[in-house]
Amino acid sequence: MTDKPTDPEEGSRPSPDAGAHGARRAGRDLRAATAVGVGLGAIVVSTLFLYPPAFAALVLVVMVVAVWELAQAFATRGIAVPLVPALLGSVIMLVGAFVAGTAPLVVGLALTVAAILVWRLGDHSAGYVRDVTAGVFSVVYIPFLAGFAMLMARADDGHWQVFTLLAVVVASDTGGYFTGVLFGKHPMARTVSPKKTWEGFSGSLLLGVGAGIAVAVLAMDAPWWSGVLLGVVGVIGATTGDLGESMIKRDLGIKDMSSLLPGHGGIMDRLDSLLPTAPLVWLVLTYVT
Repeated sequence: MTDKPTDPEEGSRPSPDAGAHGARRAGRDLRAATAVGVGLGAIVVSTLFLYPPAFAALVLVVMVVAVWELAQAFATRGIAVPLVPALLGSVIMLVGAFVAGTAPLVVGLALTVAAILVWRLGDHSAGYVRDVTAGVFSVVYIPFLAGFAMLMARADDGHWQVFTLLAVVVASDTGGYFTGVLFGKHPMARTVSPKKTWEGFSGSLLLGVGAGIAVAVLAMDAPWWSGVLLGVVGVIGATTGDLGESMIKRDLGIKDMSSLLPGHGGIMDRLDSLLPTAPLVWLVLTYVT
């Protein structure tokens, strides 16, 4: 999870178009958010570099909680995610990816989807398609995408690969935060996230590419241009993930996925930028650098 500022482009300045949802972040306890973010970051980085299996176990626990959290969010709209196969499938995918690579991740997803379809047959027919769709979406969105971080972690230089993912996402979020606060005027997607601006995106791109180049050259011994590519895909993934989660919350009519993390909201409110970025960074690190 990243030590990400709390969606400044959505809540740092009042907006008549944002309404109550657009201002939802303005009242956050910044001290609590900072303390929790720094603490989480320290745990992630320390396990990553000191003992990768502990990092993998941490990812597993966090993703299982995230699937449960998303299921609870769906439940607020009467959508019942088949949790048993979703949670068991999450464990199979993530453990398989860390232990044996890509094939168990893909096969695990296929088996999990099949299990969700069958499990839901034991309930009433009303809402079958809705519930199954939500279940499949949950396991693709969370454990499958997180599985690419597991694939990176199992490599010989896995600690640096995962660190690259974290670095470009944190840089993207931080650059977007400060540039959006200082210069943000033109919304990227007004109906989804009124405070996310093109100026903020340019700040994300600038800092994200800088972080990508630094990590590629200094840590990965890769050419500088691959760092540019890492930064670009990192910013695209992080921005898409942030907007995507905002759309989900708007559709469900909630302001946060949960209140598990003081000052941050829920687990998914911290993972939104990381999850879609993981496969993009994995692709670049695997086939380009």
